[in-house]
Amino acid sequence: MCKMLAERYHMIHCEENYQLETILSIATPECQPNISYMNTKPSWQHFVSRTPDEYEAWADGNAREIAEFEIAELIRLSGDQKVIVDTNIPCDLLHEISDYDHVAILLSPQAMSVDRFFERDDEEKQFLLSVIRSCPDPEATLKNFRACIARVNHPKRYEAFEKSGFYTLIRQDAERDTREEMLSALAKHFGLE
Repeated sequence: MCKMLAERYHMIHCEENYQLETILSIATPECQPNISYMNTKPSWQHFVSRTPDEYEAWADGNAREIAEFEIAELIRLSGDQKVIVDTNIPCDLLHEISDYDHVAILLSPQAMSVDRFFERDDEEKQFLLSVIRSCPDPEATLKNFRACIARVNHPKRYEAFEKSGFYTLIRQDAERDTREEMLSALAKHFGLE
């Protein structure tokens, strides 16, 4: 949705993990242990083999730590042009820095998020799948990694997003292409139409 909105409404698109290389070059294990894991991890196989508890703690910690860098970059970029960002900035921080009509949370059923995670034509997801396939027991590793994804896409987390006070769109129909409908709803929400 971010990419489509950026193209249609001539905005700067900050994709998920934008500026990651720069952030990784200045993050320190003392101040940003979760971000720094990407520099200190033993291997990519270790990354995909962590327990769901470890993965969830890392994902939550990473979102908080990276928000500091993202917010500064978004302020810098938005001085010249409208910006749209695919982000994991926590909702409590978004309430401090943004308005209702500047945030949209997109959700899909947990099964879609987990079962179809690797079906996306996304370089990062395909890389992770190749790492999983290179593990000593690929089936067990894939099952474990799906459990990690399920943990961070748990219905209780979805409920928290729905009750966050921000505009939320939930994809219900996995069989039909709903991109134009969702794009129209987001454009109206963001005041672009």
